[in-house]
Amino acid sequence: MPVWLDLLAAASLALGVACAMWLALDVARRPPPMPIMRLVWPICGLFGGPPLAWFYARFARTSPSASAEHAGHGRGRHERRGRHGHGEPPMPVAVAKGALHCGSGCALGDVVAETLAFLVPGILVAFGHPGLFAEPMFATWVLDFLCAFALGIVFQYFAIAPMRRLGIRDALREAVKADALSLVAWQVGMYSFMAVAMFVVYRPWLGVMPQADSPVFWFTMQLAMWCGFAATYPMNWWLIRRGTKEKM
Repeated sequence: MPVWLDLLAAASLALGVACAMWLALDVARRPPPMPIMRLVWPICGLFGGPPLAWFYARFARTSPSASAEHAGHGRGRHERRGRHGHGEPPMPVAVAKGALHCGSGCALGDVVAETLAFLVPGILVAFGHPGLFAEPMFATWVLDFLCAFALGIVFQYFAIAPMRRLGIRDALREAVKADALSLVAWQVGMYSFMAVAMFVVYRPWLGVMPQADSPVFWFTMQLAMWCGFAATYPMNWWLIRRGTKEKM
């Protein structure tokens, strides 16, 4: 890898980690009404960096008074006011929050799957390499998708279950209905960018494809996550507009 690309990747990753740490500390001090968002914002900060931190500070940061009310009077009252009262966010902001909520599960799943495939490459046999896929990356994407989908549904479950006060089975069913298409759209956007980066840019131009022990690989994943966000944004708009997914 060119030195300038390694340095750029390292700087971008360091910035992402710094933003994630700030977000983690801030949501600890100012707990959001929906507990799962305490994980969503730092996870998204890893790839979103300063733009994501700005969006959080501008549109999602809980005020000290709201945090105190939340602690003193319970989650349900504050959430109802946030969804139906004067504090309801405009549609573009609500859609972005919904897309990021979906993307946090995808991002965490992708990190887990990519790391697992790198540390234990034999696991890819179960996902089609070398039998079905000559290229190990495609088998890794299958593992990525399964991990991302599972964690995405879990994240949606912990949003829906307390909000609607549903049991486990009903909440899981609603989580799948609300986020399945959103998760698929995110992964398609992410895979599309990774395919172009790996097979159109890195391999032909640089003669090498970065692996999971390379800063360039994770820098590329940061950019791919933004493409996942762009791909799932219209899907979240449609899901929220038709009432399948609630505003956040």
